[in-house]
Amino acid sequence: MTGNNVSHSNRRTKRKFYPNLFVKKFYVPEDNSWVTLKVSAAGLRNINKNGITASLNEAYDKGFIT
Repeated sequence: MTGNNVSHSNRRTKRKFYPNLFVKKFYVPEDNSWVTLKVSAAGLRNINKNGITASLNEAYDKGFIT
């Protein structure tokens, strides 16, 4: 996503908005393995709320993970 930096004098210069991504390792107890994912802050909240297994299953169903 793009936008503008707006200075105090109201000059506008182009800038980019980047997603808030993290590289995190998660332990999956059902598989007895570690999974490394690049997830956003919102994704981390969903994993904390629903659990890693449910989140991975949902990602497989939506086609995000092969």
